[in-house]
Amino acid sequence: MRLSKPIFGLISIGIVLVSLLTSCEVVSNQVSKIKPKPVVLNSFTGAPGINGPVLAVKVDDTNAAHPQIGLEYADVIYIEQVEAGLTRLLAIFSANIPNNIGPIRSVRIGDIELLAQYGRVGLAYSGAQSKMRPVIAAANIADLGAEHNSPTVYFRDPNRSAPTDMVLNTAPLMAKAKNLVIAKPMGWTFGKTPEAGAAITGVKVSWPNANYGALWSENEARWLLSHNGSPDIAASGSQLGSPTFVIQIVKISPSIYGDKFGGVTPMSETVGSGHGYVLRNGKVFPANWNRSSAEAGTNWLQRDGTEIPFAPGQIWIALTDQEPEFSYLTPKTPSATPTTTK
Repeated sequence: MRLSKPIFGLISIGIVLVSLLTSCEVVSNQVSKIKPKPVVLNSFTGAPGINGPVLAVKVDDTNAAHPQIGLEYADVIYIEQVEAGLTRLLAIFSANIPNNIGPIRSVRIGDIELLAQYGRVGLAYSGAQSKMRPVIAAANIADLGAEHNSPTVYFRDPNRSAPTDMVLNTAPLMAKAKNLVIAKPMGWTFGKTPEAGAAITGVKVSWPNANYGALWSENEARWLLSHNGSPDIAASGSQLGSPTFVIQIVKISPSIYGDKFGGVTPMSETVGSGHGYVLRNGKVFPANWNRSSAEAGTNWLQRDGTEIPFAPGQIWIALTDQEPEFSYLTPKTPSATPTTTK
């Protein structure tokens, strides 16, 4: 029996369609077996990012040191009191280490206790007094200070004046760093904003001769920082700030160390327990902190004992013995204005 050309054509089209459908089914089955890769979260920040080797850097925080370089890439930044009631920063990097960081300054005794909870980190700094060198050598720290590296690693910025002109070139430093700890959980956790907390517009945190302000930005979903009354602008032009701003009330007492001008180095005690405040999502949460030993991480709980999660992203932690001043958000009425109380 001979088939007519039209019928033969329809049969051919049918065969092609069946073949295409079969191929699509095979492809569909193959696609369904492909699972999306999980997003890697940095352990320090809870935000997308790798958990890399940890580099801690001492950064000057005097007015002359601003604008600072590279701080917008840090995972965690501590504000510490130093001689004369000024502040200095300890910046922790792991997910993203920028090419340059600075201005670099000398290490302080409180840094050794702070860093013990992180494990074996690389510590970048400009120098240390002779009394502290045995302490640094005995600590679980990879000493990456300027005294052990060439001027190509720690170089002088010709556009800055001493002592706020030393800048770190991180690439050659990290190339030689060995056996550094990889970022790991540090005691705090991340999650949704708790129901409690008081709405605020901002806060002022003080030391004897320095202060920081933090104003909540709804558009940027972070606290925008000011330093000594001026916007805290990085060398890149962006304003520094973070989704979570922590105020940790600690005991600050004189240590046996001091600077070359005769100033006594204060020691901020971060092992033990105390109270503080966690700021996130436009709210302040009174909190208690606990760190059972130098090697243990720091836990943060609300006053009722429930956990207080941080918002994912960079974290600033202000270590002070002075109570902060909050600007509370009053009810939205035509005559309402924020009030400041201690």
